[in-house]
Amino acid sequence: MARTRPKMQDYKTVLAGKCPFGGDRIGGTMGTPPTLADWYPDRLRVELLARSAPSANPLGADFDYPAAFAKIDLATLKDEIKGFLTSSVDWWPSDYGNYGPQMIRMAWHSAGSYRIADGRGGAGEALQRFAPIESWWDNGNIDKSRRLLWPIKAKYGASLSWADLIVLTGTCALEIMGFPTYGFAGGREDAWIADDATYWGPEVWDPHHIESFDSMTMRDKRWRGQNGDADYDLEQPLAASNQSLIYVNPEGPYGKGDPAASARDIRITFTRMAMNDEETVALIAGGHAFGKSHGMVPPDRIGAPPEMAPVEAMGLGWHNPEGTGNAEFTMTNGIEGSWTQDPTRWDNSYLENLFGHEWEQTRSPAGSLQWTPVDRQAPRTPDAHIPGKTHALMMMTSDIALKVDPVYRPICERFLTDFDYFTEQFSKAWYKLTHRDMGPRERYIGPEATIAPDLLWQDPIPERDHALIDAGDVAALKQAIGATGLSVSDLSYTALSAALPYRDSDKRGGANGARLALAPQKDWEINARTRPVIDALQGVKAEFDGKAAGGKRVSLADLIVLGGVVAVERAAADAGHAVDVPFTAGRRDTTDALTDADSFEWLRPVVDGFRNYTDPHFAEVTAGRVAPEQLFLDKAALLRLSVPEWAALTGGLRVLGANWDGGDAGVFTDRRETLTNDFFVHVTSMDHVWAKTDEAGHRFAVNDRASGEKRFDATRYDLIFGANNQLRAVSEVYAAVDGQERFVRDFVAAWDKLMTADLFGEARAHRIG
Repeated sequence: MARTRPKMQDYKTVLAGKCPFGGDRIGGTMGTPPTLADWYPDRLRVELLARSAPSANPLGADFDYPAAFAKIDLATLKDEIKGFLTSSVDWWPSDYGNYGPQMIRMAWHSAGSYRIADGRGGAGEALQRFAPIESWWDNGNIDKSRRLLWPIKAKYGASLSWADLIVLTGTCALEIMGFPTYGFAGGREDAWIADDATYWGPEVWDPHHIESFDSMTMRDKRWRGQNGDADYDLEQPLAASNQSLIYVNPEGPYGKGDPAASARDIRITFTRMAMNDEETVALIAGGHAFGKSHGMVPPDRIGAPPEMAPVEAMGLGWHNPEGTGNAEFTMTNGIEGSWTQDPTRWDNSYLENLFGHEWEQTRSPAGSLQWTPVDRQAPRTPDAHIPGKTHALMMMTSDIALKVDPVYRPICERFLTDFDYFTEQFSKAWYKLTHRDMGPRERYIGPEATIAPDLLWQDPIPERDHALIDAGDVAALKQAIGATGLSVSDLSYTALSAALPYRDSDKRGGANGARLALAPQKDWEINARTRPVIDALQGVKAEFDGKAAGGKRVSLADLIVLGGVVAVERAAADAGHAVDVPFTAGRRDTTDALTDADSFEWLRPVVDGFRNYTDPHFAEVTAGRVAPEQLFLDKAALLRLSVPEWAALTGGLRVLGANWDGGDAGVFTDRRETLTNDFFVHVTSMDHVWAKTDEAGHRFAVNDRASGEKRFDATRYDLIFGANNQLRAVSEVYAAVDGQERFVRDFVAAWDKLMTADLFGEARAHRIG
């Protein structure tokens, strides 16, 4: 039947209200069609593994940022930054003629988003430039700080990342105001797309009202128990007490001005950000020695944040319609005033004022709760812009918290009586805050990178003090490992267990250091299988070290990984594939004394789909809100695996028998310890019927469709590779008649990527095979 061309008025009818980008979406806004998350909120977002695609990077995959940064004359760059800090421009004047305090805030908030549970956040990728972080209320007007720095960034171009510039500027700001820092290390590379993968907690967006931070939706959904109860705690892996904040509400929980309750929030959030009590006090007391807070205009008068601002705002948010919109009219968090009499000089007046006066609650011009001295004769602080004008000193509820808390108070009192000690502790804490997420010292670049000694939070590994093994030694060691009689399953499992704790978010964990043999990792339930293997490898190491010539020794870390190489090569050979698995030598062994056991406890897996493990307390830890495969995906993301790498690794590990308990779940093969594509053949087969064997839906039986006979056991971690359409698409590639060779090739490449993920710089240079 011929199609009739519609009349012009029919086109108008068709197009009326029909934006081609979904602008007619009911309840939506222009350009926001329904998303997959809208339609299927519980779906496994496998596409998140592609968010770091090289195509997003305008510098290209071959650009070597560390080498480019190393060529910068750091002293000259710091002089330029310091010169800028004591300048001022009309469109955004500097308080007290010094941009230093607001740049400290910029760097602090960039680094302070770090959380120890999963290593996400922090200054490392300058994610402060993108949504959602740039538009959090707590980051109000930090967009102006970065825009002020643009001339310096433009001058140095690709050789100076935003991530490094933000931290360096905050450090320079401290130095020009008389504070001795621990120095600065560069090497942070920028992200190029917004982070839409990190879970920052339950969110309901209201860009204007700080009061809404403590609504039932925004606060209570992330907290367990009541403030002060024994079970009072914050949802994992979150660190900030409220949506859109970096740390805590400065007015106290629910904005009620309760200092004791504020102290409890502070302790939990700063601990989640890897700070102990002394570091917490040092950061708060040290940071509040500078600058002021801004709260001259009610929040409902302030415009939308950058991500919601009109296009003519050109990426700047929080438009203030009052007066000049800046200077004495500035609005950020709603609290107004300074903590000290000289806000651009390092001294101990913050603590002197906090403990030298009694404080009473009052309100800022914006209506926010704050504190002022009861004594009207107390010293006053100068206005940041109007000569001759002064104001009463100010404290926040979160400041008074340090005075009333029984643990924080004696720390403050020591700092108050020993200013040199306070200075040292703030210097260390600032250095930790701004470098915590950089990972090992090998990533530190620049002439100041080695000013500070190795610190425990850097997970130090001693330098190698012996000659490195070569290809001949590797061949001999592989024979020695084979002679131990250790199985493919046990060798591969041990190497896997050493490497898997790595997370690219803060570059912690991994095989280097051989921490698998140290507390706490050696005592984790999931690592019980590795203990006899490590004992056997220690014997191989002792024999080699005793006989090797030329001062050569082999590290246990290298031997653990080499054992995995032996296992994979043997399994591939048994499947009919002669492969040489790459091996990089040069890992070193660390010690118990250089391992912060408490800190490494955060790397203990709750679930580990690679090893088919679920912690018995998983449902309790997650309150039943998270499916285990979501955390499996999250771990793949932390390892920076692609979808094919994730699939290939999992399928290979199953046929190798690398389950944590040595069990058969997901081992869809009759040729165990042989590197076949059998896992994918069976996970995609329609000859099977899959049935739950537990009420929770974590365990399954794989039954023959025709006979009903049980063939295999499985978990959710296995089924997703057939149930999720994106993962099934990859599984089908490996399961097809031409998939076996491709699978072996991809598994070996993914295995090598995992084993070398924690090696940086020179450590990657010793490639053998």
